[in-house]
Amino acid sequence: MEKIPSGACKTLHLVRHAQGMHNLESEKSRDPLTSFEFFDAQLSSQGWQQVRQKRKDVCANGLLKRIELVITSPMSRTLQTAVGIFHGEDQPELSDVTSYEEGNGRISDNDQQPTFNRPPIIALEVCRER
Repeated sequence: MEKIPSGACKTLHLVRHAQGMHNLESEKSRDPLTSFEFFDAQLSSQGWQQVRQKRKDVCANGLLKRIELVITSPMSRTLQTAVGIFHGEDQPELSDVTSYEEGNGRISDNDQQPTFNRPPIIALEVCRER
């Protein structure tokens, strides 16, 4: 068996979105899960607290420095979670997200590394909840 060269492997981390408004409402009844009103739910206040805590954890253990790319669903709650954790907790900007189509599906080695340890975030339609 061949030895895999150092640096040839990638580690995949999966993160579920923080609590959304639809999660809060679904605790009362199942209706919000099928409601158009909650189809693209925003994060709840507890969800934002979860994002801030996860950001602290990711920064404290040095993981943020090692993340090369973040891939997310285009849903509001997943974008808010990804941008909040990986681009800063105070006022996440959804404009920091590149859609797969905008980026032509490529990340070039020539692209500059994001400043402040901010990995690129790509929203992919195929990652959307079905």
